Amino acid sequence: MNNAGPLSHVKVLDLSRILAAPWAGQILADLGAEVIKVERPGAGDDTRSWGPPFLKDGQGQDTREAGYYLAVNRGKRSITVSLDKPEGQEIVKELAKRADIVLENYKAGTLARYGLDEASLRKVNPRLIYCSVTGFGQTGPRRDQPAYDFLIQAMGGLMSVTGEKDGKPGGGPQKVGVPIVDIMTGMYAAVSVLAALARRNETGVGGNIDIAMLDVQVATLANQAMNYLVSGKVPRRNGNAHPNIQPQDVFACADGEVILVVGNDGQFAKLCQVLGHPEWVADERFATNAQRVRHIGELSALLRDAFGEWEREKLIAALDTAGVPCGPINTVSDVFKEPQVLAREMLRRVPHPAGVEVPLVASPIRFDGDALPIRSAPPLLGQHSADILSELGYAPADIAALRAQEVV
Repeated sequence: MNNAGPLSHVKVLDLSRILAAPWAGQILADLGAEVIKVERPGAGDDTRSWGPPFLKDGQGQDTREAGYYLAVNRGKRSITVSLDKPEGQEIVKELAKRADIVLENYKAGTLARYGLDEASLRKVNPRLIYCSVTGFGQTGPRRDQPAYDFLIQAMGGLMSVTGEKDGKPGGGPQKVGVPIVDIMTGMYAAVSVLAALARRNETGVGGNIDIAMLDVQVATLANQAMNYLVSGKVPRRNGNAHPNIQPQDVFACADGEVILVVGNDGQFAKLCQVLGHPEWVADERFATNAQRVRHIGELSALLRDAFGEWEREKLIAALDTAGVPCGPINTVSDVFKEPQVLAREMLRRVPHPAGVEVPLVASPIRFDGDALPIRSAPPLLGQHSADILSELGYAPADIAALRAQEVV
């Protein structure tokens, strides 16, 4: 694969901040697109300050780069622009003329006040693909309301099916430990703009994309949504147990816990053989997955007794040999020591302007067997302002004047 990446011909104007739309921009940057991130002068993306922790500089002092910001902005260039000033709006329009894609996540109608909405920017570039990412979308009674991942996890039903059962220790609604709605919204946004690019190659026409976080969460209820729609039964929190496939849960060995993921009847038979209980396979309560789901309470009790007789690593090794998915519950620290993660080079270190190497999580995408390169660390606030303005034709004196007026 060319180190420039498969999207090296694509230019993205990223007017977004926080996580969902910036995640989409980072995916496009990983794939080789030139992504210009527009930020507020003096403050920048909100996530820059969402710490601690902050990246340490060469002297061991905190920089202004929070880990949250660093997770979402690798491979981009940063320019500061004040959108509420006419000179700033003109800069954005000049950038839009050269862009293929615009990403923005302002509240519905906000950018129209600045003449930077889809209709306005399509006038300067009819081929533009304009993607708006909001909490609730461009229509509906909540279109004007702000939203964050936590709120959408609650409203979209995710917290109702996440966490331990009510009545058990730790029971009650739980959010997922990462901002999963933001991340999935970014994924949908990236897929959408790439589809729009493919369509533009055929028609020559750009387009508008409306992505709502709540829509994404409803869509990603997946099997839980369909379980309800076909049965009329409201799904409930079930701890770590799978609602449709059993046995899948956390089990305690003599010296620690493991995850067991049996996906079919054949794997269940192998599990029973390893545990020394082949008779379970012939037990009508457990012979098929449907029966195991119906009788999971009885099966789980038997499995917990059997697992308690094993040392964790010996059981994992035995089940691995038998072809039954089983593994440890890693901490985040453990993840980056996991041999498979190391072999896939998911942790990279990239030079940062603060005089250190910043550790970054690589893209999981591989083309023709090659990992995608990380072309640059997440940028400092306004790191590329002068360069980008020069590329737009601004003279050094013009740039100095814009800075004096706090436009950039």
